[in-house]
Amino acid sequence: MSLRRSVEPEILDEMPADDRRAIQARRGLKRLNAFVLQTGIMAPILARQWPQASPPPRTILDLGAGDGTFSLSVARRLAARWGGVTITLLDRQNIVTQETRDAFAALGWKAETVTADVLDYLERIKAIGVDVITTNLFLHHFRDEQLARLLGLAAQSARLFVACEPRRNKFSLRASRLSWALGCNEVALHDAIVSVRAGLAGQELTALWPTDEPSQGQWIVQEYEARLFTHCFVARRR
Repeated sequence: MSLRRSVEPEILDEMPADDRRAIQARRGLKRLNAFVLQTGIMAPILARQWPQASPPPRTILDLGAGDGTFSLSVARRLAARWGGVTITLLDRQNIVTQETRDAFAALGWKAETVTADVLDYLERIKAIGVDVITTNLFLHHFRDEQLARLLGLAAQSARLFVACEPRRNKFSLRASRLSWALGCNEVALHDAIVSVRAGLAGQELTALWPTDEPSQGQWIVQEYEARLFTHCFVARRR
C-alpha cells in the first residue's frame, strides 16, 4: 500500500563531509545500496535502454553522485560494451577520491567532478546536452515543484534519463527501520526512514515529466517497480 509522500531534511545532507558520523553513515548507506541491489538494477536498464543501433554514449551525467562509488560499480558492468565514456559526477560536496578516479581510468572512462547545485548546473548545460543522465536515490530529496523543474531541464539536456529511487510503501518503511542490522549508524538509519517516506510510487514521476516540450512525442517514458525496494523511472528519446 502506498503512503502519502513526505519530504523531510536528511541529516547527512547537512553534515560536513569529513565528520566521523557522516563517514560512518556513508559506509552504512553503501551497504544498504548493495543489499537492495541498486547497481544490479541500474546497469541493466542503461544497457537495455540505450539504442542498440547507436554508438555507445560518450557522456554521462550522474546527479547526486556522492563519492562516485555507485557510478563506478555501474561502470564496471558496462565498460566492456561502453568504452571511452566521460562521466560527470555532480554533487554538492566534493568527496570523490583519487582512488575512485583512477578506478574509472582503469576502465577506460574519464571521471570529472562538479560541485554545484543540480538545478543551476542543469540550467547551464541544457544547450550543450549530454547523452545520458542517471540518478540513484536522489530525486526523492525534492518536492514536486522542484522535481518538475529538474525533469524539465533533464528533458532539454539528455537522450536518456534513468532514475532509481526508494519505493514508498509500508513494507519498505518497515524494512528501513531495520537498517541498523546492516551496520547503519543513527544518521544512516534516520535518513533511510526519511528516504522511504519521501520516495516515489505509481506514476508520480511520469506525471511530472514535461508535457509542453515541443519534442514530447519523441519520448518513451516508463515507470515501474524493481525488486523489493526500488522504484524506477526511464525516459528515452525515440
